[in-house]
Amino acid sequence: MDIAASVERAIKRLNSVIVDRPRAIIILFVLLTVVLAGGLTSVGMGQGGLDAFTEGLPAQNALDEVNQNFQQPFEPDTETTQLIRTDDNVLTKESLIREVRVLEEINSRSDLWMDTASGPSTLIAKQLNPSASTPTEYRQTLERASPTEIRQTVRELKDNPRFTGSLANDFNPTSVSASASITTVSHTLPKSYGSDELTTVQTEIQSIVKQAPLDMRAFGSGTTESEIRQSMTDSLSLVMPIVILLLLFFLVVAYRDPIDVVLGLIALVMTIIWTFGFIGYAGIPFSQQMISVPVLLLAVGVDFGIHIINRYREETERGFEGIEAMRAANGQLMVAFIIVTVTAVFGFGANIISSLPPIKNLGIASAMGIIFTYLIFGLFLPAAKLVTDDLRARVGVPEFNSKPIASDESALGRALAFPAQVSQYAPTVIVAGLLLSGAVMGAYGSGVGTSFENEDFLPPEDLPDYVEMLPAQLSPGEYTITETMNLLNDKFGQGDSVKIYLEGNFQEDHALEAMAAADDNPPDPLAVGSGGQAETQSIITVLKSHANQNPEFAALVARNDQNDNGIPDQNLERVYDVLFASSASGQAKQYLTEDRRTAQVVYTVDADATQSEVSTAAASLADRFPMKATATGNTVVLAAVMDLIFQSAIQGLAIAVVLTAAFLVLVYGLLERKPLLGVVNVFPILVSLALLLGTMRYLGMSLNALTSTILSISVGVGIAYSVHTTHRFIDEYDRATGAHEAMMVTLTGTGGALFGSMLTTTLGTGALALAITPLLKNFGVLIALSVTYSFLMSIIALPPAVLLWERIRQWGPKSLARLRPAAD
Repeated sequence: MDIAASVERAIKRLNSVIVDRPRAIIILFVLLTVVLAGGLTSVGMGQGGLDAFTEGLPAQNALDEVNQNFQQPFEPDTETTQLIRTDDNVLTKESLIREVRVLEEINSRSDLWMDTASGPSTLIAKQLNPSASTPTEYRQTLERASPTEIRQTVRELKDNPRFTGSLANDFNPTSVSASASITTVSHTLPKSYGSDELTTVQTEIQSIVKQAPLDMRAFGSGTTESEIRQSMTDSLSLVMPIVILLLLFFLVVAYRDPIDVVLGLIALVMTIIWTFGFIGYAGIPFSQQMISVPVLLLAVGVDFGIHIINRYREETERGFEGIEAMRAANGQLMVAFIIVTVTAVFGFGANIISSLPPIKNLGIASAMGIIFTYLIFGLFLPAAKLVTDDLRARVGVPEFNSKPIASDESALGRALAFPAQVSQYAPTVIVAGLLLSGAVMGAYGSGVGTSFENEDFLPPEDLPDYVEMLPAQLSPGEYTITETMNLLNDKFGQGDSVKIYLEGNFQEDHALEAMAAADDNPPDPLAVGSGGQAETQSIITVLKSHANQNPEFAALVARNDQNDNGIPDQNLERVYDVLFASSASGQAKQYLTEDRRTAQVVYTVDADATQSEVSTAAASLADRFPMKATATGNTVVLAAVMDLIFQSAIQGLAIAVVLTAAFLVLVYGLLERKPLLGVVNVFPILVSLALLLGTMRYLGMSLNALTSTILSISVGVGIAYSVHTTHRFIDEYDRATGAHEAMMVTLTGTGGALFGSMLTTTLGTGALALAITPLLKNFGVLIALSVTYSFLMSIIALPPAVLLWERIRQWGPKSLARLRPAAD
């Protein structure tokens, strides 16, 4: 069976349906658009920030267990709001009373569901009056107390971890001063409430705080999620109008006909409706990464639209009438469109293999969007063009400009064909030079870093200057989250640490000895203590500290310490009972649960060690414990995500390149009997990727939650330029006298469409650089660079590679013919 003939017949039948029954095609696509538009109402906002990437990771699960099982001085969760204060001294009587008045107002609102509050003011009031339990009683207690009594109470609480943990690092119990404090408000929300309701509660608290006569701000998961969503909305509101204006401008330049421009815009809108309708029906959440999807689809859609309209005009210039011109243009482009669509699906869809849900969802959405783009621009747009041209002829609407973008007589056509003109003299040297340059840039770019930080997702503390020049309709809202997090880090931040989460029976003899033995000869990133020892906090450090302060407890420990090293190794149940009943109970509960089945050990980390080094050291240390041990902590979790990001980037790139190359070799082999052209087709994109990686490292950009997808996406977007050029070359090669002549005709014709597509795509996707969040900014810059490199390589690297292909193709049969007589 002749596969090429079968494919050709199938394409002719599909093409006949488009050109012979265009109105039926239009009606079908309009109906499909109405159906898919129903899914737009189901598009929901997904979890933003780091949480969307860390959910389900073993290290994150262990960290969640730690936060749930052990008391923390300050540990926010989904049902708390933190009130963060700054002042010259937050521990004066007047300052404490003003803080409690804010709590009173929050408590008076039933819709804020306040349950309890814990902070310096409440803890001091409770110490003064143990019966006080409401904000009003706290205020009355503080008002009755003298400044001297308050200062004395602060000194009494200086060893209380909940009290000291709610004060800034500069807390001085001697002078009774601190420059910042945190008061945690707990909410008892109805079971039917979710994150949206919590956001509403925290937004209302933020409004109350703003009206208070003190420097205070509300902070919590709801406000964080709210600002991340707001930044997404603001980014879309800022970027999309600019993208649309740029696309409209270049559509006008490329089409130079208002009716064709309108058709192109309709097709673009349909593409967005189809894609986001699918997202809604599929239940895929809309995240920050998804903002790149409409921009990418608009870019690819414009590419398809320019090619079909430009090729149609080329055929009409040759004298064909509308239907026959479209039949010829569509017949030639349909195979190229299918190849581009399949390779783009490989590039975009390669991200589906990622184990990180946001990246996987981006791969699914963009891959489906590319398929929709092909259907709309490959089937609907040609049909709509025929119908509107027919209607225009009957009504008598004149044509404005139906010339192709470039020709061999135009300056643009000659400029685009110049690399092909040069290539004929030394194609081998040029290809070798490109290979060498690509290898150097690739080697340099292999050192590109990986990052995963809160700052990637959050709006910057200081918005760019251009934002202030925007009209009120486009001006973004007020962002406080980054400033608040910086304040928390400056005032309350501790040195980096990792945690080992332990599960077992800690009442068994030698359980504590085994815990301490794991610290012998710690890995370098954890050897920060004197003499290269580990610096830890655990139930052992609490036990030793209390023994130093309490002679009776010290005697109990000594009686049960067989090797006299200060760590009891028998009768641990009794030791724990006494410890947990003492004044050190609060500290003990930070490191050992009351059922004595789980514990945590906190290790201080070398400040100069990288996240990867710390994570490796923590995992190595966890293996030393005889009980079940899991390395966790923010540093370990972020390092785990960074590893997955890098893994996703490399695997996605490998899958995209291998599948694309195999598909192109197969297609050109089956359809054209020229399989080696598939390899030639991939050559420009490989050089482009090397240039992109080198540029990323030079600009100091790293592979993060979104830019990690850029490598595989670059294959999907960039291969289109090589495919269109190669496919047109094949058509011209069969009519021309050689590869050079065919390539000259190709670049003066298809090259013009490629140039127009490159401009629209580069500026359209580059508009993401104006987004609010750094995540989208860098992605916009990189995708614009990727498209530019892909276009340049399609006209610089492809011509000499094609000339070499022709020499190899001609050399084979001739050499065999010369060798055959000698063999005989």
